[in-house]
Amino acid sequence: MFYQKLEEYINRAQSISKTLDKERQAVLGPLAEYIKQNKEKGQLIFICTHNSRRSHFGQIWAHVAALEFGLLNLRTFSGGTEATAFHPNARAAIERAGIVIDTTSKDVNPLVKLSFGTSLQTIEVFSKAYDDEYNPKKNFAAVMTCSEADADCPIVSGASTRIPLHYQDPKVSDGTGHQDQTYDERCLQIASEMFYAFEKASAK
Repeated sequence: MFYQKLEEYINRAQSISKTLDKERQAVLGPLAEYIKQNKEKGQLIFICTHNSRRSHFGQIWAHVAALEFGLLNLRTFSGGTEATAFHPNARAAIERAGIVIDTTSKDVNPLVKLSFGTSLQTIEVFSKAYDDEYNPKKNFAAVMTCSEADADCPIVSGASTRIPLHYQDPKVSDGTGHQDQTYDERCLQIASEMFYAFEKASAK
């Protein structure tokens, strides 16, 4: 069972997922099709430049969507063209959504444990290159969450498919009065789109 606050957020995201326009549905189509065809052994690596914001949102909400739709054998990962850290502003947005965060180290690039509810699988996240030893080396879908990483990585070694799924970087609002709003908007957008893709993949 999801934490109550997270359950409420999931319900909100799923409501939004039903209002996506046709253009965005088409962009999400390849992700939904990959999930549908790989329910029992699928692996998703969400990739952006620094693995600090959008790619973490993608990994985390895809994991939550997999839990919601019972696709427990599908695994989610994230990485960047370089490693930095899971940005504090992105972590704060995840916490506001109802996910419980436990930072298990004090490093510049901390290991962060996420929990979603009673008896639900936890995950650990940290910033890493997409080809880090922590991530799968073959038979995965490379989900490119930013245009810069998409352009910088014309080939993602080991990927069985490549899915462009670009989002505006919320860092544009860092240090402004709109900071939390921008991160919350991007977090909710990615959550709702993951729920759209997973629900479409799960449809009979």
